[in-house]
Amino acid sequence: MAYASKSGRARTSSSNPQAHAICDRCNFRVNFVDLFPQFEWRGAALLNTRILVCSDCLDTPQEQNRAIVVPADPTPIVNARVQDFVAASVDYQTTSAPTVYDPTTGIPIPSTTNYVTQDGQNLTMQPIGPPVGLEPGAIMPLQGTVHYDVLLPVVSISSIGTTIISVTCSAPHNLATNAQISVSGASNNAINGFYSITVTTATAFTYTVTSAIPSGSFLTGSTRVLTANVGLPYNYTQIPQTGT
Repeated sequence: MAYASKSGRARTSSSNPQAHAICDRCNFRVNFVDLFPQFEWRGAALLNTRILVCSDCLDTPQEQNRAIVVPADPTPIVNARVQDFVAASVDYQTTSAPTVYDPTTGIPIPSTTNYVTQDGQNLTMQPIGPPVGLEPGAIMPLQGTVHYDVLLPVVSISSIGTTIISVTCSAPHNLATNAQISVSGASNNAINGFYSITVTTATAFTYTVTSAIPSGSFLTGSTRVLTANVGLPYNYTQIPQTGT
C-alpha cells in the first residue's frame, strides 16, 4: 500500500533535518527557512506586515502605496539679486496722493491717480453705473453711530416727464443733499433702486433716474423709501446712474 507524503513541499532529510512550517498565504507546508517576511509600502517606508510566505507567494511591494517624497527646495544663495517687480511693472500710472481709505470699512481705495482725456475730462477707471445686486431689504441698519434703513413718511412720488423724480414727505425728512435712499414698490419699476438725493425743502427732495419717466404719480400702498448708505466710486459724491 502506498502512502501520501505529509511533507508537502518541504524537504525532509534524516541527515540534515529542518523544521517545517505553513505558508501564511497559500497554506502549503514548506521548510521554515524558505519562508520570507512580506513587506509593504506604508508612507515613505517599507513595513513588515508580520506574515511569512513562501517564495511563490512573496509579492513585490506595491509602489502605488508609496508616498511621494518631494525633494527639498534648492538652498538659497547668499546676497541674491532678485527682480524688482514693482518697479519693473509698467502700468503707466503715477500716484498723485497718499492712499485713501474708505471711512466706513477702512479698506484702501485702490487708486488715487487721475486719468484725464485730451479735452481735460476725468475718467473713472472702473465700471460704474446704477448699482446692481443691491437688496433693499438688506440695508445695514447701523454704521458707526448713524442709523440707516429708516422708513421715510412719503406721501407723494411723482414725475413731470423728465429724469427728475420728486418726493414729498408728511414730516421733515432730516436729510441733506447727497444722502442716499432706497426706493422699492413704486408703480414704475424704473424709479426703484438706490439713489442720491438733492434736498429742495425740509419735507421734499428729488433724485435723478437714467431715462425720462412719463408724468404721473407712482406711490402705491407697498412703496417703501428708506435711508441707505452704499459705496461710491472714488471722487464721486452721488451714486452714479449712467455708465462711463
